[in-house]
Amino acid sequence: MNSFTLTQATAADEAVRDLSSHDGAAYLGGGTNLVDLMKYNLTRPTHLTSLGLLPLTDITSLPDGGLRLGALATNADTAWHPEVEKRYPLLSQTILAGATPQLRNAATNGGNLNQRTRCYYFYDLATPCNKREPGTGCSALTGPNRVCGVLGTSESCIATNPSDMCVALAALEATVRVQGPDGERTIKFEDYHRLPGDKPEADNTLKPGELVTAIDLPEEGYADHFTYLKLRDRSSYAFALVSVAVGLKMNGNTIEKARFALGGVAHKPWRDQEAEKMLEGQTASPDLFRQVAAKVFAEAKGYGEGSLHNSFKIELGKRAIVRALKQATEMSQVVNLNVFLNSNP
Repeated sequence: MNSFTLTQATAADEAVRDLSSHDGAAYLGGGTNLVDLMKYNLTRPTHLTSLGLLPLTDITSLPDGGLRLGALATNADTAWHPEVEKRYPLLSQTILAGATPQLRNAATNGGNLNQRTRCYYFYDLATPCNKREPGTGCSALTGPNRVCGVLGTSESCIATNPSDMCVALAALEATVRVQGPDGERTIKFEDYHRLPGDKPEADNTLKPGELVTAIDLPEEGYADHFTYLKLRDRSSYAFALVSVAVGLKMNGNTIEKARFALGGVAHKPWRDQEAEKMLEGQTASPDLFRQVAAKVFAEAKGYGEGSLHNSFKIELGKRAIVRALKQATEMSQVVNLNVFLNSNP
């Protein structure tokens, strides 16, 4: 790990000024991802602006009925907060499906949004990776790529976003509040993360120096009909091969409103608003769910067959959508399901 200087900021505007005044600087929150990246020599900041003393840990109700999550509230405090558990159980369950209790106790909400991919090649300095070193190529296109994406990919990158929490935030249509050198602004969650295109090194749409200060949840939390289905290779401390977060508003067996997002399949949490509209006003049924799943994966592209490659994700993803929608409509007690995938897909 390279040497660096450190400043302890006490306010958001102070943190922004400090970071902007140093070349090669980075924000340090919980450090659960950044410190790993520094240890692996994947990022080499010469200065860190510590956020630990910023007053951004509160979780408070909003005048419009929504809920504001402080960017420095830990994942654990957020998942177990009474208002989150009661009004946004989908978010609570999704957070608890990720990482370990020890990591959730340290990781922050803002850091969760900005964590980097877990693609094998990104972490392997001996292999070409456009995300790590633009212009060098994407080793995952032809090498083992079991964990990589099948939706929204490009010839530059097929890495996936690793977050569980972000999948729920996409389905809940959250808003991200940021502060930077040019002041404050809000970003719709669907616009926060990027697809790789020809600039896979950029994970999100933050401008230089911008700091996430809060995440706002709308009033609708889908507390009566929700589920998070996470399919992974082992039952704990594993990233999703495919995950689905679903929130529904039901009237009997009719779906009045539908929101869902997928993880483990793309460079960002994947939401298909046209597929959501296919559900609305319709009677819940397996046939309808299969049609919706087919729509979501209609343009999916796999990169090789067999257990080391990821083409299996297309069929797995379709089945996951059908199962998750069924669980949400019936509110069966199978939320946050872990499925072993230790045999060939």
